[in-house]
This record gives sequence, C-alpha cells and structure tokens, in this order.
Amino acid sequence: MDNWNAYLASQGARHSPDDTLQAADFGRALSAADLAGGFVAVISDLGLISVSGDDAASFLHNQLTNDVEHLGSSEARLAGYCSPKGRLQATFLMWRNAESVFLQLPRELQAPLQKRLSMFVLRAKAKLADAGAGLVTLGLGGAAAEAALRQHIGELPAAPYGKVDHAIGTVIRVADAFEAPRYEWLMTPETASTVMPALRATLALGGNQAWQLSAIHAGIPQITARTQEQFVPQMVNFELLGGVNFKKGCYPGQEIVARSQYLGKLKRRTVLATIDSTGAQAGDEVFAAADPGQPCGMLVNAAPNGAGGVDVLVEMKLAALGEGDIRLGSADGEPLILKSMPYLLDALEV
Repeated sequence: MDNWNAYLASQGARHSPDDTLQAADFGRALSAADLAGGFVAVISDLGLISVSGDDAASFLHNQLTNDVEHLGSSEARLAGYCSPKGRLQATFLMWRNAESVFLQLPRELQAPLQKRLSMFVLRAKAKLADAGAGLVTLGLGGAAAEAALRQHIGELPAAPYGKVDHAIGTVIRVADAFEAPRYEWLMTPETASTVMPALRATLALGGNQAWQLSAIHAGIPQITARTQEQFVPQMVNFELLGGVNFKKGCYPGQEIVARSQYLGKLKRRTVLATIDSTGAQAGDEVFAAADPGQPCGMLVNAAPNGAGGVDVLVEMKLAALGEGDIRLGSADGEPLILKSMPYLLDALEV
C-alpha cells in the first residue's frame, strides 16, 4: 500500500483532516457536472467485513433487513442492521463469493459493528474479519466511465447490483446516477497503480467527496456515526431501493419495520437538496419556516458540491416537504433548494 499511497500523493491527494490515509479530493471538490461527464474516485473511507464459515449466510440472514441466504454470487444487495427498536445502526452494500459474505460500510463504523455482530455468532459456524486490508476500491461513474472501464475489463454487469469477478478484481455495478452507470472496482494496489493513468486520461479524478456526491445524486443513503439509530429504514427510502425484504424471517427490529410498512401511511421520506452552506453535515437538523419550534427532519448525508455549497439527502416529514420552505439549523437558517430524486417516491402524495 505504501507505493499506492505515494502515487496518490504524487497526484495531489488532499487528505481528510482526521485521517491522513483518506483522500478527500485531488486539489478541488468535483461538481455534479464533473461527475456527469465521467469520473474515477479513490474510495478510502469505506471498510469491508468478511463473514466466513458454513453458517455465514444463515447467521447474517437472521441479523440483516435483506435476504442473505439467497444472495447469488453474481449480484450485490443493500442491507441494513437495526436496533431492537427498528432504527438503522448501519447500512451495507453486500455481496458474496464461494467462501464469504462481504459487508461494505463506513470505515468509522466497521470496528464497533464487527464487534457487535460477533457477539451474536454464539454457536454458529461463522467468523467475522476485516477484509479491507490490501485492497483498493475505485468508484467510476458518468457518461465516459463505462468505456474507460471496458479498456481493462470486457464484461461488465448489465444492470445495477450485478457483480462480475475478474483476474484483476471485482466489479460491482451500484445504483446509477446522472443517467449513467456507477461501478465499484475492488483490486490490489499494484493493479490500481497500473490502471489509474489510463483512467485519468478520460475521467476526472476525485476522492471520497466525489463518490459521496455521486451516491447522494443516486439517492442512496449511508448511515454514519452521526446518524446511527435515527431512522427506521423507510424514512431513508431503504425499502424502495431493495434494501428490505418483508418476506424473510425475523431480525432485530423486524416487527417495527414491518409495522411501519403496513400500518398507516408513511409520513417521512428522504429527498435530495442543495444548501448554500459549506458547514452542513450529516446529523444536522432542518426546520420548516411554518413550524419553527421543532425540527422537521435531519440531514442523512452531505457532500461538497464543487460550487461553494453542499448537496444533501435530507429526511423529513412529508407535511413539511409539502409546505416547501425548509431551513438548515433553524427556521431562519440557510434554505434548502429541493431537487428531483432519481426514483419515484410513492409516499409523496401530500
């Protein structure tokens, strides 16, 4: 990894203030227009847990919101891990190979979640381990990404949440953004150093900021340390994204998640917005001007948008969303400029 980190430094990587191993960007924050044209992002803020053993799938099936036992080797899925009260403690991108099931999540949550899940293994034949050491993950998206990726890998997943394994790494197609595919490519540092110059020839280079911004525009929520146990899955559209299977067996919080789905009308959803404030971050509350006394929602994810502000996914009451005037931090804070989501929010009938 030392050679890979030296390569990133030579390309002008700017690191996160609290972690010198995470590349936030490469000299500037990429904009939505940059991403739409085509980008490659060095993703260094995501960790990876492997769960191995004869009972790995059945163990996780009883812990997560999605079906693990029928997860195929050529697909990926979203999944959540809830508290007994049905609140999300983590969201994962999940896939498997012949030996293990893999859970990708923010690196800041990996150690405590891995420890917590390990507490419930008991007699199951399942072992959890850190699988991210020695791996580099690149994120690609935008109009030019598919052609750039095909220079190195001929066969790509045909649809979102498809997975292909190659001699030079694993490629997972995640949710599309900017009307173009997005991919994660997991590989060795040696492979990354070899392919990066060619990718840079046609794609804008970014870091965690670019990948987070692309995920926000894809409408994909990610639970972080600042938002743990704040949301039932439906509040962040997770069931709309295929992250909840209502036909599988029990898991922590399952009764509350099911009750939210089937009893009464959903009253909260997550939407896309822009804020002309550089300080907005996940966990910040938002207020409706018509009801200034209490918050109407919370920022789920936020990323600099390359234009002096941030783009956000924000969870809020549908009633407040219908009124339209939503502010950051207080009823007289910076306004949120609401944007169209890339998928239908069926509950927005207010």
